[in-house]
Amino acid sequence: MSGTWRLMRGDELVGLLTVHGIDMPVYLCDFSPGPGWEPVRPLFEAWAAVQGPDPDGSRTTAALKPILDLGLTLVPVAGGETINRFFLRIDGDKASLRY
Repeated sequence: MSGTWRLMRGDELVGLLTVHGIDMPVYLCDFSPGPGWEPVRPLFEAWAAVQGPDPDGSRTTAALKPILDLGLTLVPVAGGETINRFFLRIDGDKASLRY
């Protein structure tokens, strides 16, 4: 996996992800916000704030579920299959992606 993806919420561009490295199984990306970023930014900030042990997974679930409920997709800029199932953490202008 390499290249650039459009992070989409329906027809709205949330941002662009450009892969710059791999730390298997995670793709390390640069993130550029799009017009649809502001409404979802607080959700990603809450997810990025989840650090350290979470023995019962409750903090992870509470932060991740609202993001999963957005129905986001990744559309390759160069063409190809849309990715519908993935985990994405965005922290500032950096992102980590696993699918």
